[in-house]
Amino acid sequence: MLAPESEHDAMQSLLSAMPSVADADGLPPVECWQPDYCGEMDMVIRRDGSWWHEGARIGRENLIRLFSRILRKDADGETYLVTPVEKIRIKVEAAPFLAVRVDQAGSGLDRHLTFLTNMGDAVAAGSEHPIRVKTGLDGAPDPYVHVRGRLEALITRAAFYDLAAFAEPGEDEAGRPVMGVWSRGIFFPLGEVE
Repeated sequence: MLAPESEHDAMQSLLSAMPSVADADGLPPVECWQPDYCGEMDMVIRRDGSWWHEGARIGRENLIRLFSRILRKDADGETYLVTPVEKIRIKVEAAPFLAVRVDQAGSGLDRHLTFLTNMGDAVAAGSEHPIRVKTGLDGAPDPYVHVRGRLEALITRAAFYDLAAFAEPGEDEAGRPVMGVWSRGIFFPLGEVE
């Protein structure tokens, strides 16, 4: 973990890099950047989508949105804030984003499902943005949709209920009967048939 002075310096450095990142068209190419690892910052993205720094909630929505643009999850499973010159590890409890809404167009095999995240990303579920459901610690489903790179959005309970309304019977990869949804020609299992 970074020392308090180093963490303050790292935060200031990240903030100073933000205007150039924020002014760029589209998302910055964080997957291409290979800066040196600079340590860990006391920053946590909680399961409810809130961002915390040094035990205090970050309330500035614009700052959170800027930081969300330079997030990267690496092959080591860790999540980092990345600029061309710095790579700082942060903690993520579930996923860095929340899928807060799902919209549908069409039906059955021709259905297209589009998720909106709490950071304003619109993601069309399909081969590039799969939906996956794992069982949480409490036995309830933990549904996710891929956003970019290795980053996912946890689908909120309200959005999952909307998604479940589109569910129909099908089979998982092992041929077991499940309930799931179609999007862009792909069937995504949501849970076992009860």
